[in-house]
Amino acid sequence: MRTYASRDDVWNVLGDPTRRAIVEHLAERPLAVVEIAARLPVSRPAVSQHLKVLKDTGLVSEEVVGRRHVYRLDPVGVSALRDQLDTFWNRALAGYEAAVQQSTKEHP
Repeated sequence: MRTYASRDDVWNVLGDPTRRAIVEHLAERPLAVVEIAARLPVSRPAVSQHLKVLKDTGLVSEEVVGRRHVYRLDPVGVSALRDQLDTFWNRALAGYEAAVQQSTKEHP
């Protein structure tokens, strides 16, 4: 499994359906590795590997509580992801608006 160490790789990281599912589960509430693994069709070691990738990109944080490792979404990482998505969406809408205006000028 390739690891992603940069926050810039977050879109590639979320391209994996298992990692997206983990993020969706963590959006509900913080969970231990064993709880996440129980919700997915992958092994606990595989979940741990996916969580490492998500942690390395800043999307999740980890807290050790006794013998359990509890993961939660990292608000800073999620906010950065949201900012990237908002920027992308705003550029796409501006491009669409410009294309419509150009089309209207060419074909009144």
